[in-house]
Amino acid sequence: MSEINNQTNYSPAITKTSGSVHERWRLIKDSIARYGVVIGGLGVIVAIALIFFYLLYVVFPLFLSADAESVKQYEVPEAGLGKTVLLGVEEQNEVAVRFTDSGQVIFFEVSTGKNISTETLKIPEDAHIVSFSQGSPNSEGAVIYGLSNGKAIIVKHQYKVTYADKIRKINPVLSYPMGEEPLIVDETGAALEKIAVRIGEGASTIIVRSADKIRLAHFEKEKTLFDDEATVTRTDSVLDYSASEVTDILIDKEERNLYLLGSSGQLALFDIIDKTAPTLVNEQNILEPGVKVSSAVFLNGDISLMIGDTSGLVSQWSKVRDKQNRFSMQKTRVFKVSDKAVIAINPEQRRKGFVTLDTDGMMGIYHSTSEREMIKERISNALPISAAISPRANTLLVQSDDNKISYWKVDNEHPEVSLSSLWQEVWYESYPKPDYIWQSSSANSDFEPKYSFTPLVFGTLKAAFYAMLMAMPLALMGAIYTAYFMTPKMRQYVKPSIELMGALPTVILGFLAGLWLAPFIEEHLAGLFSLFMIIPLGVMLFAYAWQYLPKELQQSIPGGWEAALLVPVIILSAWFAFSVSVPLEALLFNGSLREWFKSEFGIGYDQRNALVVGIAMGFAVIPTIFSIAEDAIFSVPKHLTVGSLALGATPWQTMTKVVLLTASPGIFSAVMIGLGRAVGETMIVLMATGNTPVMDISIFQGLRTLAANIAVEMPESEVDSTHYRVLFLAALVLFVFTFVFNTLAEVIRQRLREKYSSL
Repeated sequence: MSEINNQTNYSPAITKTSGSVHERWRLIKDSIARYGVVIGGLGVIVAIALIFFYLLYVVFPLFLSADAESVKQYEVPEAGLGKTVLLGVEEQNEVAVRFTDSGQVIFFEVSTGKNISTETLKIPEDAHIVSFSQGSPNSEGAVIYGLSNGKAIIVKHQYKVTYADKIRKINPVLSYPMGEEPLIVDETGAALEKIAVRIGEGASTIIVRSADKIRLAHFEKEKTLFDDEATVTRTDSVLDYSASEVTDILIDKEERNLYLLGSSGQLALFDIIDKTAPTLVNEQNILEPGVKVSSAVFLNGDISLMIGDTSGLVSQWSKVRDKQNRFSMQKTRVFKVSDKAVIAINPEQRRKGFVTLDTDGMMGIYHSTSEREMIKERISNALPISAAISPRANTLLVQSDDNKISYWKVDNEHPEVSLSSLWQEVWYESYPKPDYIWQSSSANSDFEPKYSFTPLVFGTLKAAFYAMLMAMPLALMGAIYTAYFMTPKMRQYVKPSIELMGALPTVILGFLAGLWLAPFIEEHLAGLFSLFMIIPLGVMLFAYAWQYLPKELQQSIPGGWEAALLVPVIILSAWFAFSVSVPLEALLFNGSLREWFKSEFGIGYDQRNALVVGIAMGFAVIPTIFSIAEDAIFSVPKHLTVGSLALGATPWQTMTKVVLLTASPGIFSAVMIGLGRAVGETMIVLMATGNTPVMDISIFQGLRTLAANIAVEMPESEVDSTHYRVLFLAALVLFVFTFVFNTLAEVIRQRLREKYSSL
């Protein structure tokens, strides 16, 4: 009896102890789950914030202003050998050169001004130097001296790099591409008052003003098949043009165009392709009355002229073809650089930037495409005479009339980018008008980068629009029918099958779209459009015939399975649409719907276009929208639908007035998530659009999206280059766009939930 009592007394204690252990363990698991969810959520937020700030970190240098630092000032080396007519700096910023008006060439150290070597040109005793000109500063390094006896001397300054004991040494040398002896340009012996030269690999052209005439001398080397010594063929001609007012002569690097500029702004453009008969193409005045030309040079690439005047303006002029197919010079942009006369313009050798000097000693650095003023600094209180910017545009030498040379370090990494160049129309070189263009690279080093985001954003929205145009009706209608009308047994097969489509890799969809779907649509375009008419017609005919079928047959189909009967109807209708489209296309559209669109409406057709993207990307977006929307509709409380039906509403009225309104927050979320998927899609648009950054709303034209552009160009971009950072800026734009759009979508979704939560 006592043993029984003992067992009775101890059992509650054991039960209580066991219950408390389980309770504590449940609380521990709840705490772990709660903190795990909190940590995971905060981790997602931190990760997104880190991505955002990293993108900012990479992009931020694009919008930093440039900086110029005065390193040293020293005396002009060998100042007694003549006045400076040209300063130059080699690529490594170690050796500079000074050409003088007496034919002396002085090489000196950039950092100290110490003389390295001095070369003397062989000027005939019976002549003296009357003119000087520099060839293209980009690569040839050639200069020409015009003499008083009608002759000229052409010389190149070059820099040979050697390594001894792993120490780099730069040896400056002079070469004579046309020989050391002076070259006869004007056989009459008249002084060459103005001169210009272009030295090419196989041909060279010299233009001079002498005795009030403009003369052209062209030299062309001809080699034999066996690389024997080349023979030089010379062509001379005199231009039919008054030379008295010509102050500047400029020849482009292709030796096709000649520009003659007068001090009062009279600009003449000659076509010199035929060296025996130069042709005047256009003549016009480019300055206001009372304003004089103070400097004129080619911008890098020799496509545009940069003309400085006495009012402090620098204007950019380019050759443009008008509507009558005639060439004329158009002013594409103007820079107000000073209130004083612009006495020197030095173009950068690898970018579309330039340096200006005015009579007040102010130096400015500008970029033509972005129209940015990068730097404006006072170099000296004395009058500047000459300037040189290094090939990498990071060193600047400026000589003033007090025989001092100022050595400056320049930090100007990303001048090509500005808000206007990214988002506004820009008048690029060789274009007939301002436009939105994305073209980031070219095989030519004289290329003008075009970083307009507008066609990329347009392409992103265009691709998303056509994808949603296809996906939304199919996904939402399918979700409504599956969740509300379909029998549960059939839903068990349909819903997982559609959701399984979402697991298909987009690279496979892009591959099929680019290699199979695009050619198929091109060949059967009329059949595709026929689908939109014949399939609905076929479904309606089947529904009309269904009501006349025997009642026994109708009742043999289980409720909710009627949709399965439409599958063969849709397949047969699609087959009939493609079959009948061939004779219809021949009868109504002269055999080709694509050609009919082009001839009647001027609408071209690209094989990989927005139509292909809309179908392929819509196929990828449908599972996302369908799954979320179907869950939202299926989750509507049953008492709402039962109550609506009990009050006499039809199933269709219940669905439209009760179910859809209650599920609207979830449906809206499904659409927004699908749109976000479409905006950020990469592989499908990469493989199925042709990646042409054009702004054309036509469904038959290609496009390029922000995401696809990043995927295509990031592997070829140089790390920390402007192109590299601009691609990160595109990623930041995409990031901000999706963030703002999703935030607005969440606000709308919450309002929908509050509005219809009382149903």
